[in-house]
Amino acid sequence: MVRDYLSQLNEPQREAVTHTQGPLMIIAGAGSGKTRVLTYRIAYLIDQGVDPFNILALTFTNKAAEEMRHRIERIIGPEARNLWMGTFHSVFAKILRIDGFKLGYTSNFTIYDTDDSKSLLRSIIKEMQLDDKTYKANYVLNRISGAKNNLISWQMYNDNPIFQAEDTAAQMPELGRIYRTYAMRCFSANAMDFDDLLFNTNVLFRDHLDVLNKYQHKFRHVMVDEFQDTNISQYLITRKLAAVTQNICVVGDDAQSIYAFRGANIQNILNFRKDYPDLRVVKLEQNYRSTKNIVNAANSLISRNKGQLEKNIFSDNEEGAKIEVIRAMSDNEEGRIISHEIFEGKLTGLKNSDFAILYRTNAQSRAFEEALRKINIPYRIIGGLSFYQRKEIKDILAYLRYTANQKDEEAFKRIINQPKRGIGDTTVAKIVVTASDQGVSVWDVVSRIRNFFEGRAANAIEGFADLIRSYILMLEEGKDAHAIAMHVAKTSGLLHELYMDKTVEGVARHENVQELLNSIRSFVDNDENEDKSLGAFLQTVSLLTTADEEDDGDNDKVTMMTIHGAKGLEFRHVFVVGLEENLFPSQMMLKSRDDLEEERRLFYVAITRAEKQLTLSYAQQRYTWGKMTFCEPSRFLEEIDSKYLRLGDKGIPQGFETAGRNPVSPQRPAIVGEPVKRPSPASNLKPVQAAKPVETHVPSPDFVPSDTKDLKAGDQVEHPKFGFGEVKKIEKMGATAKAVIFFHNEGEKTLLLSFAKLRIL
Repeated sequence: MVRDYLSQLNEPQREAVTHTQGPLMIIAGAGSGKTRVLTYRIAYLIDQGVDPFNILALTFTNKAAEEMRHRIERIIGPEARNLWMGTFHSVFAKILRIDGFKLGYTSNFTIYDTDDSKSLLRSIIKEMQLDDKTYKANYVLNRISGAKNNLISWQMYNDNPIFQAEDTAAQMPELGRIYRTYAMRCFSANAMDFDDLLFNTNVLFRDHLDVLNKYQHKFRHVMVDEFQDTNISQYLITRKLAAVTQNICVVGDDAQSIYAFRGANIQNILNFRKDYPDLRVVKLEQNYRSTKNIVNAANSLISRNKGQLEKNIFSDNEEGAKIEVIRAMSDNEEGRIISHEIFEGKLTGLKNSDFAILYRTNAQSRAFEEALRKINIPYRIIGGLSFYQRKEIKDILAYLRYTANQKDEEAFKRIINQPKRGIGDTTVAKIVVTASDQGVSVWDVVSRIRNFFEGRAANAIEGFADLIRSYILMLEEGKDAHAIAMHVAKTSGLLHELYMDKTVEGVARHENVQELLNSIRSFVDNDENEDKSLGAFLQTVSLLTTADEEDDGDNDKVTMMTIHGAKGLEFRHVFVVGLEENLFPSQMMLKSRDDLEEERRLFYVAITRAEKQLTLSYAQQRYTWGKMTFCEPSRFLEEIDSKYLRLGDKGIPQGFETAGRNPVSPQRPAIVGEPVKRPSPASNLKPVQAAKPVETHVPSPDFVPSDTKDLKAGDQVEHPKFGFGEVKKIEKMGATAKAVIFFHNEGEKTLLLSFAKLRIL
């Protein structure tokens, strides 16, 4: 059996699979068969006699873990179910369910999602009588998250004068106090946020060596996928777990490290050898996914990064088509061009699902959605509103959370008046304050409401408490997750309220709740889930990522998503759109070399999603914050060796028209602290439809823009870039005025007069 699957591997892959003792780093280039190697390596370990219970494999999505588990099961059988395999958060949540009592938590602790955390922070900011426009919940949460990912507790934060000085300078001197209150409120609610799952695991291993020792001897082999995306907290945990056996295997690609904004630290992979001097390094350099042209283009781009591990990614696939570069006049035209490219591609036999449109920000999807709808091409957006973030779903889940954990204050606040019971915000606030003053939980007050309140509100709260007691009784009787969820949906009044709403939106919300109940039934009926309790289901849901969620079953759709969301995916034909300065690379990522190199790695990830065809596009102008702005082609277009590019016949990129002409704009901002460096001219580009050579216009020595409010047809003008021309007509729409101008060297162009710099001759 071992010989059979080993024969399917190339030499470096085989080495990675069979090297089982001591530290190992597998540098896995894009499309190099990383998942197959990880799968076979685990199967090989089990074939060599390692107990699956002694193998820990950490991934970044539950979907990746399940895919690997099923592959391993096909090779070695049901023993694969005994592996400790899952995301960092799911595995550490499991450890904390078992041993978190040493930190003061019960095993049924709630896991707060981002919305829960923000809601709690807004409450704290309001209670402290701070300005919520200064102390924005999103910023405060990011600040706290950054501290936790660097293992900085609220005590350490408040004792550090540097943090205090930074917060004072940012006019938020109370951040430390908010962090302290937030941490204490989470603890009193028997709740952890996502960052706590990592932070508290570190604390558990640091302060309770007996627990650390238990897991060090349990996990004889530790494997970490996507190692370039780990943060300090994740790395320290895995290093501690592997300290006894030193059998740690990390798999990753520094060229695909794109999550610094989430706390990922690329130095973990770049400096791994320093922590393990006897490290074995295996490089998976053959790309099985993409054509030679795509792989070589990606290599030419990423070679400009200084901070990277040495490797030589290559492909033995066909040469493939050159990468098409398309210039559009506007973002709307960009949407139309790309949608028609997809339409034409389908005429050659491709399916909708063969295409993906990747963009830097979610806001860019609008133009493509409109264009695809107009020609009836179905699409799906990945990373939009998650199924589990919909209001009706969160309402039901909040009831289930409160059933499992009556200390969960955020769940209580969500359901106490949902559906309407005549319990206002003032009453809820009084309950919370009373609980705080009495030093008890909110449930202690609610369950004995007559000891604290009287009147109509007390009657409603008493009815609510009786309802929750009936749910708790089902839980104590050992009813499974589906039985409890069905009872909650019916008796809470939520399902009836949605059923009575016959609007299109109401019907959709009712169907969503039915789908949730179906998913809980599926969870209970799944033989692989030994624990079918409500608590087990809630943990599964709370740790889902967007990438883990099921779609609607119709897979033949064009996929649209951000590049960050596309990591690990592949498509036959990929469109990377919006390649403009200050959009991609993002304006926020031009402050340092490290930031720019991460943006370049992001573009590298986008390129390497393509199997057969890759199209790059940009717009000359797009609306930003409600105003039309003129755009400059991204520097990344210039950084790809021009021999791999083909100028699309839908438009020739500005700056690429003339052989030997340097397309870099002299106005482009340099990276702070770094001299401006110009890439070599794109002199080998050959347009599909040859453009008439033009001379670069040099503005007149006396060029000063004129006041254009009285500009009229027939006026002769000079533009600093397009040269001399004649105004053909003026178009006015409200306060906005456009001029249609025929330029002698550039042809006809339409310019917004509020932005155009024109000298009237």
